Amino acid sequence: MEEQQNEREFYTLTDEDGNESEFELIGAAEYKGKQYYAMIPAGEEQKAEDGFCEYVVLRLDLDENGEQMLVTVDDDDEFDDVADIFDDQFSEEIDYDPEKK
Repeated sequence: MEEQQNEREFYTLTDEDGNESEFELIGAAEYKGKQYYAMIPAGEEQKAEDGFCEYVVLRLDLDENGEQMLVTVDDDDEFDDVADIFDDQFSEEIDYDPEKK
């Protein structure tokens, strides 16, 4: 997955039951030699009461045929560590100074 400036990236993902859903890529990070992606469901307003979207964290793995696939992160510690990286990335993108324009 290549990062593209000013262009939104969408991916159709298939779950283990064969259901397809479209997601928008909002972030990518490397952690302990593995690649992770933060995505939000596309086309749906997933904002919580505080105005922020919840995102899913997926890890890039290889299937039995050597093909790339994205998988959910089941390990709680791994998930928390990667989510902290994304939270830091996203907070850097927000301008907290209302005086700046």
